[in-house]
Amino acid sequence: MPAGGRELTQVAVSATLHCLTGCAIGEVAGMLIGTALGLGNLATIVLSIALAFVFGYGLTSLPLLRAGLALGAVIPIALASDTLSITTMEIVDNAIVLAVPGAMDAGLGDLLFWGSLAFALAIAGVFAVPVNRWLIARGKGHAVVHETGIHGGPSPRVVGLAAAVAFVFGATVLIAEAFG
Repeated sequence: MPAGGRELTQVAVSATLHCLTGCAIGEVAGMLIGTALGLGNLATIVLSIALAFVFGYGLTSLPLLRAGLALGAVIPIALASDTLSITTMEIVDNAIVLAVPGAMDAGLGDLLFWGSLAFALAIAGVFAVPVNRWLIARGKGHAVVHETGIHGGPSPRVVGLAAAVAFVFGATVLIAEAFG
């Protein structure tokens, strides 16, 4: 693992994009389920956070399990690599969605629902990069996964592109909402 500089930042961005994938899947699923079931804001947020952790840990764990590592070895690796990153993203993401007027009350067919969620996830990923960089520089976080030599998941370039599109879409919706 690089100790600093641009290389460390690149590894941190890649780790964050990996983590963001799991968070986004869980967050979107939780928001969809909570909204579709008519759950209250708190229940929807709790469900979204829980699913973000499940999917985040799952995306880290699956390649390790497929490579033959025992579940007992995989669990500490997933917890060490993703917990602080997911926690950071979930705090930022949910704070933003809660701060957007009407976002939590918007329905699944409302652009405000999707725009605020897309924007919040993209911004949450940005906040997690320095957290992951700090962890990796100390041999913690995603560096623990790197020690196994096993990687998987979607391409960081694809996830980065999706995050950029989500940011532009979300920002556009929020700007239109503010001025419309």
